[in-house]
Amino acid sequence: MKRYYQPEIETMPREQLRALQSERLVKQVKRVWDAVPYYRKKMEDKGVTPEDIRGVEDLSKLPFLSKADLRDAYPYGLLGKPLSECVRIQSTSGTTGRRVVAFYTQHDIDLWEDCCARAITAAGGTDEDVCQVCYGYGLFTGGPGLNGGSHKVGCLTLPMSSGNTERQLQFMTDLGATILCCTPSYAAYLAESAIEAGMQDKLKLKAGIFGAEAWTEEMRHDIEAKLGLKAFDIYGLTELSGPGVAFECEEQGGMHINEDHFIAEVIDPVTEEVLPYGSKGELVFTAITKEAFPMIRYRTRDICVLNDAPCSCGRTHIRMSKPMGRSDDMLIIRGVNVFPSQIETVLLNQGMPANYQILVDRVNNTDTLDVEVEMTSEIFSDTVAAISKKENDLVNALRAMLGITARVHLVAPKSITRSEGKAVRVIDKRKLY
Repeated sequence: MKRYYQPEIETMPREQLRALQSERLVKQVKRVWDAVPYYRKKMEDKGVTPEDIRGVEDLSKLPFLSKADLRDAYPYGLLGKPLSECVRIQSTSGTTGRRVVAFYTQHDIDLWEDCCARAITAAGGTDEDVCQVCYGYGLFTGGPGLNGGSHKVGCLTLPMSSGNTERQLQFMTDLGATILCCTPSYAAYLAESAIEAGMQDKLKLKAGIFGAEAWTEEMRHDIEAKLGLKAFDIYGLTELSGPGVAFECEEQGGMHINEDHFIAEVIDPVTEEVLPYGSKGELVFTAITKEAFPMIRYRTRDICVLNDAPCSCGRTHIRMSKPMGRSDDMLIIRGVNVFPSQIETVLLNQGMPANYQILVDRVNNTDTLDVEVEMTSEIFSDTVAAISKKENDLVNALRAMLGITARVHLVAPKSITRSEGKAVRVIDKRKLY
């Protein structure tokens, strides 16, 4: 049985879908030109006016938006609606501590929740299900997005947020949760905890919707075996609303992009040339229905492949592969965006030299983050207690900046290998792709 939340949209013929995209794109460009001076100037600088955009075929005429634009326009410079019409913000960490703040009208939230409802329904969710949402709530988009989608499907929703694993397992078993929404690494930890507590045979889970960090097929199969469910991938980013931009169907041959809301392109990250379907490149999104925070040709920096081949699930929307890396230096660690520049900022503010190395690994399906920092000669001659205190101070400062804990190791001066070229700042030992 094929399951769709909005079948008339999810199975819309390609020609009709393209016409809908073109209509919405033309309206969005005109609205952004009128409402967002920052973006109008970018269009003027490129010599483009709304009259030049008559459909999807003209999309490449428009300028790109990047993370740098979001920083430059922070906080209100890209706002597409009056504040009086905005009802919520969501946020993620920025490259140097300045956050991305995304705004939502009530209409934006309704459409976002529709996208998440499509993902839950594609995973087999119905109004008979109990959906346990273990993504973080608050400013992070994971919890609010899946929570709203679960409501729209009609599931009994358990808004657990992250952490407190003992309570998670208690509610999961007592209330008979059938759908689990969280990061894949937390799903793996829940599985191990359930086995240790002897609760594995009490689980009634049938599906898991896991995203916000990279994970391998091997990790998928391991989680499926331990939790007795089918694991589905979901993709999104705060700039575009949050999770639900794309999601896996039961065929699991890539994630269907909700093309009635988002137009996807893949470009060469160096030349910015638009590449054909099937090519590997940087993913670019245009949000054609967002009101408060309209993103046009936003460079995600995620590297992936778009696939327009028909899917046997019956959905006509194109699919994207799992992200295969980044065209910038961002790391995703335990679902959190981490930039080496953030770490460097903390180290320099704490009086440390800019000689450091970031070590990322995955142990027992959980990401680890270690930072090795060379000591100055003054610190090196300190007592063991003083060095230990300095490490602890750096741990606390990094936690305040990143939102996650990193282990800090102060090492002897000049002990980190020097490079004649670009410094090797990051060693990522995870096998993610």
